[in-house]
Amino acid sequence: MAYDEMGRDAPAEPSSGVPAAVLENVFDDPLHGEPGRDRIAVHVVWEVLLLVGLAGLGFLLWREDADAVRGDGLKSLLVDAVALGLLALAAGLSLRAAAVNLAVGPVAVAAALHVAEQGDRGLREALLPALTVAALGGAALALAVVVLHVPGWAASLAGAAGVIVYIEQRSAPVAVQGTYDPRNTAVNLFAGFAAVAVLGGLFGAVKAIRRLVGRFRPVADPAMRRGTVAALVTGLALVGSTVLAMLAGVLIAANGTGPVAPTSGLDWSVLAIGTAMLAGTSAYGRRGGIFGTLLAVSLVVVFLAWAQARGWTISRWAVGGAALGGGLLITRLVEALGRPRTPTGEAAERMPAGDGTISTGWALSRSGPVDTWPGVLPVQAAETTADPWEAHRWETGPQRWDADDR
Repeated sequence: MAYDEMGRDAPAEPSSGVPAAVLENVFDDPLHGEPGRDRIAVHVVWEVLLLVGLAGLGFLLWREDADAVRGDGLKSLLVDAVALGLLALAAGLSLRAAAVNLAVGPVAVAAALHVAEQGDRGLREALLPALTVAALGGAALALAVVVLHVPGWAASLAGAAGVIVYIEQRSAPVAVQGTYDPRNTAVNLFAGFAAVAVLGGLFGAVKAIRRLVGRFRPVADPAMRRGTVAALVTGLALVGSTVLAMLAGVLIAANGTGPVAPTSGLDWSVLAIGTAMLAGTSAYGRRGGIFGTLLAVSLVVVFLAWAQARGWTISRWAVGGAALGGGLLITRLVEALGRPRTPTGEAAERMPAGDGTISTGWALSRSGPVDTWPGVLPVQAAETTADPWEAHRWETGPQRWDADDR
């Protein structure tokens, strides 16, 4: 039993002598990021600001056009939120995996054109081929990224070019066929999107899951491979983001008020990635909030509805560019204030070093005089009367070899 200076029982220490707070992070691999738990406070503060902004814009929309927030207007608004939300989830998933998918917009437009053309055959018959093609396309994109180990934005941009070639085969807008109306289940669709967004954020806040999903994020040379686990997780994220973008395209076509225009869809990509970054997802990968995606998507959709109610014509490029610019600022805040705290004092000495070992801190904790340490100048014997500054090594003239005892 150990006792302190006052004779009381001292608290039990681990057998290794390392504090429990340090042992929690001992097995964090420095090659996969900073040891420790990411801080969430910056996300909480930002999400509160998003909520305040959403409440203010909601009030402005209600005052400008009350019908937009009730009845059929509210159902259409909710479906718009789900469509953009699926795109934001697709972009956010690829962002967290540190392999952003720029093809989400073109994939959504291609899916909208396909459903518009084939909708008269039934929703299931039109949806299954689109789902298959999206999954296979996402798998091809994932293989290019993880096998060649190239940046996700470059590989997905090449994939987007291929999808745009498919879109440009249509020279005129395509009228929507079929009878599927998502407004009939608008509340259920929005509730499902909200649940997926919030649960995804909650799971992403868990230290182990966050580090696993963001394992592809480089910590040294970006060209260095991150391992089999990182490749597998990133590949699944790219496949999932492509499938989510396809589902968003189905809602865009079904909730539209006119034919589907064969545009490139890159404006949707900019809007989706900007919204995901505005939600608090870092452009570098790994880090993100909890309610941010739900709040940011709602904020953008309500703003677009308010602008339309006021008679303004605002391009998706403009809104997406503004959201992207704001998202870059949020990324800087998230990376600066969301990383694990830098340990200080004894805890810093016991944290894992760059080579994975644990510093015991003996060199810093040892105190008191040490009699065996050598002095700067050699200790002169007591019987010696010569001045040490007159030793041979200080003489500038020739050595007196005759004085040596040989």
